[in-house]
Amino acid sequence: MSDPGSISDLDKNRSLAAWLEWQLRQTRNRIRELEIQEEQERRRRERARAEQSWKIQPKRTGDTAMLHRGGCTLCPDMGFINRQEAIIALAELDIEPCQICNPQTGLV
Repeated sequence: MSDPGSISDLDKNRSLAAWLEWQLRQTRNRIRELEIQEEQERRRRERARAEQSWKIQPKRTGDTAMLHRGGCTLCPDMGFINRQEAIIALAELDIEPCQICNPQTGLV
């Protein structure tokens, strides 16, 4: 016979299951937080890389090609070039610097 004040094995296991479910929710929430942080850090690294790079917008009919800073939103990301390549591009007669992002600042 069981003690009238004791907790049954069934109740103990239900309590354990409830606690484990709480632990699992806490762990999943923490994983989501860490995934968000990781994604934000990845985006920060990409932005920093873009800001240290340049890109060339290809020539369109009647227009000249344009040199942009890597983070300029006027030109889609098609691949980045480094500082030396940007200096060479600025020396080309058929490539103009973007008047919005001023990619030549700090190059020459």
